[in-house]
Amino acid sequence: MLKPRLIGIIALVLFIFVAIQFYIGWNGWLYLSALLPLENPWPYAFIVAIISFSYIIGRLLQPVAPLRKIGRAFKLIGSYWFAIMEYGILLLPPANLIYWLLTKLDIPASTALLAVGSLVILIMIGIVLRGSWNAWTPIVRTYSITIAKSAGARKSLRIGMASDIHLGTIVGKRHLGRLANAMEKMKPDLILLPGDIIDDDIAPYIDDHMSNVMKRLKAPLGVYAVLGNHEYIGGHIARFIAEMNAVGIRVLQDESVKIDDGFYIIGRKDLSAKRADPAGRQSVMELVAALDASLPLIMMDHQPSDLEQASLQGIDLSLSGHTHRGQLMPNHFFTRRLFELDWGFLQKGQLHAIVSSGFGTWGPPLRIGSRAEIIELNVQFRP
Repeated sequence: MLKPRLIGIIALVLFIFVAIQFYIGWNGWLYLSALLPLENPWPYAFIVAIISFSYIIGRLLQPVAPLRKIGRAFKLIGSYWFAIMEYGILLLPPANLIYWLLTKLDIPASTALLAVGSLVILIMIGIVLRGSWNAWTPIVRTYSITIAKSAGARKSLRIGMASDIHLGTIVGKRHLGRLANAMEKMKPDLILLPGDIIDDDIAPYIDDHMSNVMKRLKAPLGVYAVLGNHEYIGGHIARFIAEMNAVGIRVLQDESVKIDDGFYIIGRKDLSAKRADPAGRQSVMELVAALDASLPLIMMDHQPSDLEQASLQGIDLSLSGHTHRGQLMPNHFFTRRLFELDWGFLQKGQLHAIVSSGFGTWGPPLRIGSRAEIIELNVQFRP
């Protein structure tokens, strides 16, 4: 039974959500009414209501096999609507103010409304076009670091890394093919995937036979992954791991593996495991306790929330994602406050930390202020 406080929070969130939908819808109605001879607002209001809840509708329909395609369509519409909501909140208040100022200058209300509304729509179109370009044209970002340890006979290591692929309804085989092409061109010694390979539901990955592309990810020293929060949200952990094993990708769950008798790869469970996994997740101290710390320690941890402990416990390289660098500007102002490092590179003592903005997207397939990226990491070992 839900507690009264929780019910109150849910009611408040729902009220705010509905209020935002009404505000955006109301502005849209004013613009359309000035543009077209519309009189009855109810058909328009019904369409706006359906679009507003389309992401939720899609999530509810997707698990039902006969309705899965319809559910995907609703989820796609709802994903784009998230972007309309965010930029509507940012653009419409100043647009309303400009409209009011124009009417005070004796400009006819309909003229002012059409001018300001058209400008907002043009800006929205620009955001969608540029955001789509940023999301679907990944770049390869290169880092070079030196770890002050010996890695046996190995003097260098090239790592290909891609976090937050989010394979599912929106990110599919075509975008995954771009990752495979980039990795084949890069020719890394090792490929690491630090979480959120799938976007909640594993059904689209299976139904669309994405494994046919996923199996192209190959490297001489192997391909390793860890779980992200979205794998836990989807809840099909065992099935996901089986699918990864089938294409030669090993998912490390609070495990380590010694590579080439020269360095360790440590795969940490996501922070979500604290509540979603009966076994919980180990601390960094526990993960490294049995390892030979004279060898380089490379750790994948989906969320970059424990860099201080990683540094204190002797981790040499920490690789994370999760933040998407906010994905849609100005969200990066929030991720900067939430994480010590929300994107890019940071050195803390001997620790080299890298956080990727991710390869795929969550919600709208748009990126403003960030790019879809693949990491090429060149490591030198010098004791």
